[in-house]
Amino acid sequence: MAKNMIIGQSGGPTAVINSSLAGAIDYAFKQDEIGTVYGMINGIEGLLEGNLLNLNDKFENKPYELNRMKLTPAMYLGSCRYKLKGDEEEYKKIIDALEEKNIGYFFYIGGNDSMDTVSQLSKYTKKNGIDIKVVGIPKTIDNDLAGIDHSPGFGSAAKYIASAVRAVAYDTSIYNVKSVHIIEAMGRNAGWLAASSVLARHGDTIAPHLIYLPEIPFSVDKFISDVEKKLEEYNSVIAVVSEGLKDENGNYICAQGNTTDKFGHVMLSGTGAYLKTVVEERIGCKVRALEPSVLQRSAGHITSLTDIDEAYNLGIIAVKAALNGESGVFSTLKRTSNLPYCVEYGTEDVDVVANQEKTVPVEWISKDGNDVTQEMIDYLNPLIKGIAQTPYRNGMPDYIDISHLDIKKQKYKE
Repeated sequence: MAKNMIIGQSGGPTAVINSSLAGAIDYAFKQDEIGTVYGMINGIEGLLEGNLLNLNDKFENKPYELNRMKLTPAMYLGSCRYKLKGDEEEYKKIIDALEEKNIGYFFYIGGNDSMDTVSQLSKYTKKNGIDIKVVGIPKTIDNDLAGIDHSPGFGSAAKYIASAVRAVAYDTSIYNVKSVHIIEAMGRNAGWLAASSVLARHGDTIAPHLIYLPEIPFSVDKFISDVEKKLEEYNSVIAVVSEGLKDENGNYICAQGNTTDKFGHVMLSGTGAYLKTVVEERIGCKVRALEPSVLQRSAGHITSLTDIDEAYNLGIIAVKAALNGESGVFSTLKRTSNLPYCVEYGTEDVDVVANQEKTVPVEWISKDGNDVTQEMIDYLNPLIKGIAQTPYRNGMPDYIDISHLDIKKQKYKE
């Protein structure tokens, strides 16, 4: 007798997380072992509240709708930042909700913290002899997931950052006036996104002139010295900084006191804005701080086709793993070649990634600490390739409707 499947999304969005959702459910629709495919509205919170969506009704035998979702940024099913308490009462409530819908396959698309949910839930089901396969599907623009060569969502965010930096370089080069532009990229403890700005360089255009990552201590004095040296050569200097830059004592230069979120992460605010004030005070030239903010993770118009395809495939791999009896794993990929670019798909124990962070290798950062090496460029280049054929309507991207997310506490009716 076929078991039903449930899938959810958690954490921060990416431009391709819905591609993983599309790959997983499209493959599931074709499997005799899987009956109804449910979606959790707002992740594990939606499951606990009974807020589910029948995805067969929405997408089965509807290839155009499925393709629209595949190319729609952010999260079709909504998100949450819910950390399991790990107590018996909560586990029982989750299992009861799953058994009520005859769920045999549970999938969670997310990053480090979301994989902790997969780890906890899979261990509980195994320990108690509950026949529910629990599998993770990776995503994050930060590219800080261990156990995978690069994270789905990163390639598209990297492409956006590099394109934005190039656009700023063209804009600022037209003026015969000394100026500094500081662009802040996301990345709490891992500088992958800031590093990806190096791809903006081409021909005689060398912006960004300076790149700073959180993997090595940041000195404000050295930053000012670096900027002053570049201003001697160029009218316009562009510096890209990670939001999580830390000083030699390991303190975030933009931390808001001791405020943390529910996962214990220090709340950050305004690395670029802070450095802007320092440049104004010490150098006195025209200076702007630019923060792409959520645009770098939700810019569906400039997604990498490589990223979309890999995210889709990782959704399929996860469902295949569950059908093969695997649980407590996440789908992953390993790069086997740069030229030509090739990857191999598989699975890895979820504890490899849960609550872990993969940072930029120090040897990929220049000795002066204000740039990246050719190894980084070679790593990044294949990830931004390809142009997605996003459907358009009335001059705008034809993204799939997500109005169901605005209906709070909506209960699924059979």
